[in-house]
Amino acid sequence: MKRSPFLLALLLIGIAPQAQSQEMARPHIIVPQSRSWRPAPDVEAIRIEKVSARVEILEQAATTTLDIHLRNPGRRPAEAVLLVPVPDGAVVHAFDFQGAATEPTAKLLPAGEARRTYDAIVAQVRDPALLEFAGYGLIRSSVFPVAAGGTQRVRIAYHQILPSDANRVDYVLLRSELLDAEVPWEIAVELDSKSPIATVYSPSHNLAIKRHAPGRLSLRAQEGGRIEAGPFRLSCLLEKSGLTASLFAYPDPKVGGGYFLLLAGLPAAPPARERRVLREITVVIDRSGSMAGGLMDQAKAAALQVIEGLLDNESFNIIDYSNGVELFSPKPVLRNAESVQRARAYLAALRPLGGTNIHDALVEALRQPPSPGTLPIVLFLTDGLPTIGRTSEVAIRELVEQGNPHKRRVFTFGVGHDVNVPLLDRIAEVTRSTSTYVLPGEDVEVKVAQVYRRLFGPVFSGARLETLDASGNVTTLAVRELIPMVLPDLFDGDQLVLLGQYRGEAPLRFRVGGNFLGEDRQFLMEFPLDGATTRNAFVSRLWAGRRIAYLIDQIRQGGAAGAERPAVVGDSIWNDPRFRELREEILRLSTEFGILSEYTSFLATEGTNLEAWDALAVACGRELEGKAVRTRTGGGAVSQGVNNEKAKKQDRVEAKSVFYNSKMEEVEVENVVQVCDRGFFKRGDSWIDGNVIAQKGAIRADRVVDYGTPEFGRLLDALVLEGRQALVARKGEIFLRYQNQNILVRYSFAEESK
Repeated sequence: MKRSPFLLALLLIGIAPQAQSQEMARPHIIVPQSRSWRPAPDVEAIRIEKVSARVEILEQAATTTLDIHLRNPGRRPAEAVLLVPVPDGAVVHAFDFQGAATEPTAKLLPAGEARRTYDAIVAQVRDPALLEFAGYGLIRSSVFPVAAGGTQRVRIAYHQILPSDANRVDYVLLRSELLDAEVPWEIAVELDSKSPIATVYSPSHNLAIKRHAPGRLSLRAQEGGRIEAGPFRLSCLLEKSGLTASLFAYPDPKVGGGYFLLLAGLPAAPPARERRVLREITVVIDRSGSMAGGLMDQAKAAALQVIEGLLDNESFNIIDYSNGVELFSPKPVLRNAESVQRARAYLAALRPLGGTNIHDALVEALRQPPSPGTLPIVLFLTDGLPTIGRTSEVAIRELVEQGNPHKRRVFTFGVGHDVNVPLLDRIAEVTRSTSTYVLPGEDVEVKVAQVYRRLFGPVFSGARLETLDASGNVTTLAVRELIPMVLPDLFDGDQLVLLGQYRGEAPLRFRVGGNFLGEDRQFLMEFPLDGATTRNAFVSRLWAGRRIAYLIDQIRQGGAAGAERPAVVGDSIWNDPRFRELREEILRLSTEFGILSEYTSFLATEGTNLEAWDALAVACGRELEGKAVRTRTGGGAVSQGVNNEKAKKQDRVEAKSVFYNSKMEEVEVENVVQVCDRGFFKRGDSWIDGNVIAQKGAIRADRVVDYGTPEFGRLLDALVLEGRQALVARKGEIFLRYQNQNILVRYSFAEESK
């Protein structure tokens, strides 16, 4: 007689069915990284209420402890078996739970045996979710009880030696990439190293970081009780002399090499005050009539807070503007008790009146003689459109691009909705700065203070990067499409995340120069590419997200003109072939990677025909022209500015696309998910790989692969080797683009004869 898949599962997980009562013969299967599976349709599933993960990393050794909180909602006791996917080389350290049971144990299964366990359970529960853990080891527990209507806390811990790459140590906590696995997680990490830690980086989750000493840090990853889906990834970069850097590489023959992420960190111990780069801060205040009331008071309070926060050997100035422009001083003055008192009196006398002369205010801010040996910074506030003097967006933009002889950083603050958002964004970007928007009802002083706090202790300014060949000569052939194209200044606690494409397989060599702690320094870096792996899929996704934002900004800036009509040929921006190419690239990257914005969210709509590429391009163009080009002021423009600023600096991947609408409400795109190195679009019960859509034709399968067949096994084996097994761990039909073929993966789960 043929064994049923579930009996096979029971045998594999070491449960003797004859030893159990009829009610408890089939245990619940608990996978805290994903979900729980009930033994029969008429049985309520044990719920995973929460998982708390504590990770202790000492040099290269890591101990992971999982506390799994379970609840049995049923009216009968239930038994469960715990399955915990773990990286290869893990060793079980402890296993415990509340209550009594005979010989509670946990056993480590190697990857091959774990794979057979997963296959058997998938066939029984008809859910391919577990397949995303194929290729990893598995900790399997013995049976433990959960009382009727009661709770159970299970603890399991394992040790592992972490992989390292030169001065970088990497840690991965396996978790499901499926969005419907809604298990609340808390993750806390303790890092301890004899060497100072330059920086820590997670491409997967936001981190709250507390530094106790140069080599000891505490980290938490927590977002409102639910943590972003997918594995928790963490990299720790140990300090070298000066700027410390490491490189992640993702190979992709389609781009002639692959993608890379350069991570750089600053010294762990803050430099002494006398070694820090000094700042020169110029606060530029809009005192037009529209600033009357609370806004003017907030702006003056913000300026005073900035000035009082400077060190005594740093300098400042105040510029205020309406119809004309006034200066506190012809040039910045040293911060001391006397100058602060004069500034306080000057600010108190300001009164709002007249129009908004943005052009001339910028002229005065940029042309004033700089204080020697300082990093000159401008905090530029405005609450309106330019109405006095030269009002052309292009003219003002060109002033900053061409008329900034002292390389001042201009941090822009748009107060309210009546500001030209693309203009403020451009001013900030070309001066290595950021743009910030103060929404109606928000406090100007608070927003300025948030930015200003980040500008403490400049460590590395005026950074420049050159790529070298094997002979040490500058080359333009090794890398391309760098984002950001101009390196930002780095302040205390900052890190650099630079993304780009590389060509060939030769080691990448960089020379990074700039003002490091008051001295002109150069740092030489060389990174071999033999460690490039498709398991670094986050690199290509981050690059694509930033690239889309950059292309959108090109279109936004292309709409700038002195008149209302865009500065392009004819009535539509798409009459210019340059912009049609940008639109095409935005659409291609959005579909391939599943990274959607307010301009491409229509792709997620059920009725959108994904086979009609030309129609998709027209729809994308319509959204871009109506929003990115012609909406330059108002709530819609502000939300676009906030979205674009976030996307241009994105340093962690997200499983779903999220953006703000014109009311600054958060919108989460449904029916599209990002998995590994691509996006999947849901249509009915099918998931369509964005790479299939990007072929610009009918969505048809070149071959069909059914679950459980030898062909499926070979496909899964190939995906496991690349770390892409999650691509087929999804219910329903899957149209997958793989090895230049469209493959239809089907999970029919036909009943076996008994």
